[in-house]
Amino acid sequence: MPIWTPSMISSIMAYAIHVACSFCNIFVSRGVDERKIQDCTRGIHGNADLGKLWPPAECDQKRSCCYPTTGKPALDFGIHGLWPNYNNGSYPSNCNRTAPYDETQIEDLISSMQENWPTLACPTNNGTRFWSHEWDKHGTCSLSTLDEHSYFKAALTLKEKVNLLSVLEDAGIEPGGFYSLEAIKEAIKNGTGHEAAIQCNKDAFGNNQLYQVYLCVDKYGTDLIDCPILPKRKCNETIEFATFGPETFTKEGSFSALQLSCADSSLTVLHPIDF
Repeated sequence: MPIWTPSMISSIMAYAIHVACSFCNIFVSRGVDERKIQDCTRGIHGNADLGKLWPPAECDQKRSCCYPTTGKPALDFGIHGLWPNYNNGSYPSNCNRTAPYDETQIEDLISSMQENWPTLACPTNNGTRFWSHEWDKHGTCSLSTLDEHSYFKAALTLKEKVNLLSVLEDAGIEPGGFYSLEAIKEAIKNGTGHEAAIQCNKDAFGNNQLYQVYLCVDKYGTDLIDCPILPKRKCNETIEFATFGPETFTKEGSFSALQLSCADSSLTVLHPIDF
């Protein structure tokens, strides 16, 4: 049996580290973001954010927004994105430049995406730019468990499974009123079984309003889980649950709701819009 001296052990350890780093560099040479080298030392991402956006709050600001080419969105939460996260709360992005958005892979999902994942960006468009951005920046970081079709399908299925508007309405929280932040959080926790993070913004008159909701799901995008680290967002103690304002179109198709109303492994859905 060989006798392992300190110098021999040191050499073996150095070789092992070199092999690990060389493995990461293979991915870099094939188009994966160099930041993914960090996965060698801090572990592969273990969760993701599922972000749901409240359309009236996106439009009820000083800046206007635009209906998609398919028309006015329903008065319902829409998907913003499904974003893989690390368990420490940070997240990877733009993970694989060799796997760009390919709409031919999700042709059977487009009608559902237009309804449940609408764009509000100006000028009016069909949503392709929004979905492409979400896939390229976030979806490519889920390729170890979800290909492009599975990624978009998972987000759509989660949106259907977790009907946030119904959860809030069942608790007496309806568009067009002001409610305590704690009442909204409690309603979501009671209705989903999990704590959510709430993000607010301000309407054109400076009122704090419900903007986005963050929930965590497993890395396969199938079930809600408790967030390893709950995203921190600021809201007032009392916030508005806005509704679309009347007669607010512009010639370009934009609109602004001026009416005052209203873990080991996971994935999350809801983040600030970054068209």
